[in-house]
Amino acid sequence: MKITIYGLGAVGGLLGARLALAGNRVSAIARGATLTAVQQHGLRLDDGTTQQVAPVAAVAVAGARSLGVQDLIVVAVKAPQIGAVAAGIAALIGPETMVMTAMNGVPWWFFDAPLRPMTGLQLPALANAAPMRACVPLQQTLGCVVHLAAACPEPGVVRLTFGNRLLIGAASAVGDDSADNPAGDTRRATPAATAVAATLQAAGFDAVASTDIHTDTWYKLWGNMTLNPVSVLAGAGSQRLLDDVLVRGFCLAAMAEAAAIGARIGCPITQTGAERLEVARQLGDFKTSMLQDAEAGRPLEIDALVTVVHEIGVAAGVPTPHIDSLLGLIRLHAQGRGLYPL
Repeated sequence: MKITIYGLGAVGGLLGARLALAGNRVSAIARGATLTAVQQHGLRLDDGTTQQVAPVAAVAVAGARSLGVQDLIVVAVKAPQIGAVAAGIAALIGPETMVMTAMNGVPWWFFDAPLRPMTGLQLPALANAAPMRACVPLQQTLGCVVHLAAACPEPGVVRLTFGNRLLIGAASAVGDDSADNPAGDTRRATPAATAVAATLQAAGFDAVASTDIHTDTWYKLWGNMTLNPVSVLAGAGSQRLLDDVLVRGFCLAAMAEAAAIGARIGCPITQTGAERLEVARQLGDFKTSMLQDAEAGRPLEIDALVTVVHEIGVAAGVPTPHIDSLLGLIRLHAQGRGLYPL
């Protein structure tokens, strides 16, 4: 496939490196030290002992048009940066191009699919993504829920730290009631999602074509919307948060509110909050992505992870007192450090 990665951070870099090493024609849109490093040395995949150099052609946003129309564009930027992406990829989108988001939180397309609960809901927290909605047709949009963690030890170098699972699904999919659909199977993965999942499988990922990417997206958000901001407020890794009975109780209460919202919007959660936190405990003591961003002085993904849940709760008529408190606290904390706009 002819693939462009927009954003060579840890996740985008890992996807780009593995896809290129698997024989795909991979380009990337990057900036700063990462752009310079990849142009000079290639994109390097580090397994802890050796490095493989992936043949990835990196360009700045200003040079994106030279890449031509792509088969697949992977958008792997932090949510605060999404507003600028459309200008870089517009010229790369043809009638058959698929655009896949590999990002945290609720994406701009979440309420665009027809026949889903609350279709058409516009969230102020996602207003910066309006250029993407105008640029990318819904039928050409895929979501990717990332259940892995990666790191960038230095610009242009990426490393998988744990996990390997990716869920790929069509943003427009609402089920399949056609005559040839097996009895009882009301949802089917689309051909585009299946093809992209197969390409990622060939690149070494545990990739699955999802039949309901909206619920998959909400499930991941439900799991990380509390530990991420709480870790920043506490300045603590996951084990300290999970070991504190009061903090754990607060997280479980906020998760219960998010689960109630999920049930209202057609994204039911079947797991208990305690079960989900136990999954997090099994990953060992780790720093959340938001805590890593805070320590590095990068803007925090508060809107995509917390503000949207508050806004959806208001629209759905679900009380969210714990989520609201968490949002207020992390917002003020981040504003005081210059990591979130006033």
